[in-house]
Amino acid sequence: MARYTGPKVKLSRRVGVPIADIPKHTAKRQLTPAGPHGFRGKRAKPYGIRKDEKQKLCYHYCMMDRQFRRYMKEAGAAKGNTGELLLQFLEQRLDNVVRRAGFARTIWAARQIVVHGHILINGRKCDRPSCKVLVGDVISFKEGLHKLVRENMESIAGHIVPGWLNVNPAELSVKAVALPTSEQIPFDVNTNLVIEFYR
Repeated sequence: MARYTGPKVKLSRRVGVPIADIPKHTAKRQLTPAGPHGFRGKRAKPYGIRKDEKQKLCYHYCMMDRQFRRYMKEAGAAKGNTGELLLQFLEQRLDNVVRRAGFARTIWAARQIVVHGHILINGRKCDRPSCKVLVGDVISFKEGLHKLVRENMESIAGHIVPGWLNVNPAELSVKAVALPTSEQIPFDVNTNLVIEFYR
């Protein structure tokens, strides 16, 4: 499967917003275009505006276009607001839950933890980052990774865990107690533009 392996800060610069909540991405100088002259005042066209909104979500949740299109199709077929459902499905991804719980600093670190088989869902091993975490599911780690997870938690002290997750720091586990809502997502995106991009 194809994946982006280049500098991650370039992705934040490309869409103009930090895609990871770490100083390397949130620094103001990182969000200006590269080069000695910085912003050149290019006029964005309607297509480009909608594509950038879609790319924000792709970069933030670390997925390629084909996979993102499947989430879009699933959200469009379900009953309810397509934009709200799209964000809900993306938030329920296993690698994102590990990141939101504060067990990893970035989505890329969370994805690596999952792919390497260190995650247990309700006591069973799961190595798929796209696995959907349902209400009531308990996510824990194999014992060999406890030291690394505690170091990650200490490095991002003050991290705010969304209300739909219940973290137990002593046991290094997290339980999904509700479905995520768009208000609980610490990321500003216009889902209407994303939907328009696919129409």
